[in-house]
Order: sequence, then C-alpha cells, then structure tokens
Amino acid sequence: MSLVGQKMTRQASSHPLFPPREGEVALPFDPASADGDARIVFIGRIRSPWKSRDDCPKNMAAAHDAGGGGTVEINTPYRAGLIGLVGTSHLILLSWLQHSPRNLILQKPRHATEPKGVFALRSPARPNPVGVHVVRLTRLDAEAGRLGLEAIDVLDGTPLIDVKPYFASTDAVPEATRDR
Repeated sequence: MSLVGQKMTRQASSHPLFPPREGEVALPFDPASADGDARIVFIGRIRSPWKSRDDCPKNMAAAHDAGGGGTVEINTPYRAGLIGLVGTSHLILLSWLQHSPRNLILQKPRHATEPKGVFALRSPARPNPVGVHVVRLTRLDAEAGRLGLEAIDVLDGTPLIDVKPYFASTDAVPEATRDR
C-alpha cells in the first residue's frame, strides 16, 4: 500500500511554529539530533523586516508584493568571497531555515487535496531546512560585507549558508514544468 493511500496522522513529535495538519507523517526520529554527514558553516545572516512567521511572505513573489527589501550581512572571514560580484544583478542565496521542523516527511499543504512527500514541495519543513532564494542585488559593499536585496522571504536573522551568482544562461530552464 502506498504511503499516500494509508490513513495517517502526524506523529506525537510537534513543532511550535507548525501546528499539525491531517495527513502529515513525521519521521520516527528528528534529523536535527542525528549524526551529521557534513559540517555546515553559517557565513552570515539575512536581515529582513519579518519578525514572525505570520508576517513573513511564503515565497519570493509574495515578498516582492509586500516590499521592504532586506540585507545580507557576511561575516568578516568570508567577505573576500564577495570580490567579483560588481555588476551582478541577481544572486542565489542558500539559507538555513532554523525554525522549521525537520521530521516531517509527508505534508498536507493548505492548497493541496492530498498529502505530498517533502521532496515534492517547497515547504521549509524538511530533513535539512535549506532555503533557496533568487534575489535582486540592489547594493554591494564588499568591504563591510553587506548586500542589499530588493526582497526576501525569510525571518530576520536567518543564517546564511552560501551566496552564488545567478546566471540566466544556465540557471533558467524555460521548458521546466510542474503539474499541481
């Protein structure tokens, strides 16, 4: 029997920011407490106007609509990594969504009729809560380690894992599809 076909409820493990929804399934362990395969280093923090989950936009389109922008603060040892970004219009930011539960493997989004596996969703609740954000760079001060952003969809103080330049020639996939 498939996981989706079974009657399931969220297991006892709960997270204060993500109340249970019918049809959700948690892993039998919390990935946050498991031995790791890699060492992640936070290279800075993302500053935004969003102080609570209720206020935070759910995606970049909603962040653009809400306005407010944001700032990336790069820690001192990593600032030399910003050299060469002058003239770059867009970046890919990888963030660590530290307030998200890590044990949900099957989720029931509000807009969906059936539960879906975490890897079929863009939800922040996942075994490794890595956020991916394509952002417009509005200011660059490499010496101070500050990047101005047109918009961002994370809570203030979200840890930053990486910064990559966005290249429309290789990162955009016009023929990509996704059935809802």
